[in-house]
Amino acid sequence: MNTIGIVGGMGPYAGIDVIRKIFDQTRAKSDQDHLPVSMLSIPHRIKDRTEFLLGKTNENPALFISEVICSLHKGGASVIGMPCNTAHAEPIFKEIVKRIPKEVKLLNMINEVALYIKEFHPSFVNIGILSTNGTFKAGIYPHYLSKHGLNAIQVTEEIQVKNIHPAIYSKEYGIKSNATFISTEAKKRINIGIEYLVNRGAQAIILGCTEIPLAFKEERINNIFLIDPAKILARSLILEFSPSHLLQTN
Repeated sequence: MNTIGIVGGMGPYAGIDVIRKIFDQTRAKSDQDHLPVSMLSIPHRIKDRTEFLLGKTNENPALFISEVICSLHKGGASVIGMPCNTAHAEPIFKEIVKRIPKEVKLLNMINEVALYIKEFHPSFVNIGILSTNGTFKAGIYPHYLSKHGLNAIQVTEEIQVKNIHPAIYSKEYGIKSNATFISTEAKKRINIGIEYLVNRGAQAIILGCTEIPLAFKEERINNIFLIDPAKILARSLILEFSPSHLLQTN
């Protein structure tokens, strides 16, 4: 059966979240109107993307991610998405592409975000980024945004290391440690990054870790757009799989 495929487990709640966002953006009046979606979530087999990019592990997460994609494809997935920003870093993403069948349509979530901004917010130039240390160090968003004439604004390294990354990864208060109940400490630390980016002139802020939108569900803060890559990925997957099913929202 032909389906949309989702690589889950990066993190586990991000996979569930992108499926919900596919359903939320689907034109459907009955169960049968919804699109078929398959997900494989095997988090214990996928090495941490940031640890690999920072040299803390030698095993490229691409090795098992590509196996998951091949399994999804064998199960009928014709278009596949990865709701993990850090997995789109060049050393990981290029290795994945090398290892999967050529007929697999693997969407690049980061590029889809840039295309979305250009289409729906053509007046925007300065785009703020919040992310993991891996995405920050790899410069994933600056690379793709610059291709589309957009200026990426990142937080300082001090804010990144002391506030943004711990808000995601801390075992005490981070979003990954308890995605069902977001701590006030995690939100406070992310807000430090948002305030910095707004003061630097960001017209929109990309929540560039798929865990961050679990904490910030609003579309704007102080009239600044918050851009959710998982929602954009969901929209792009629908467009690729069956354009007529997309609800016309932006």
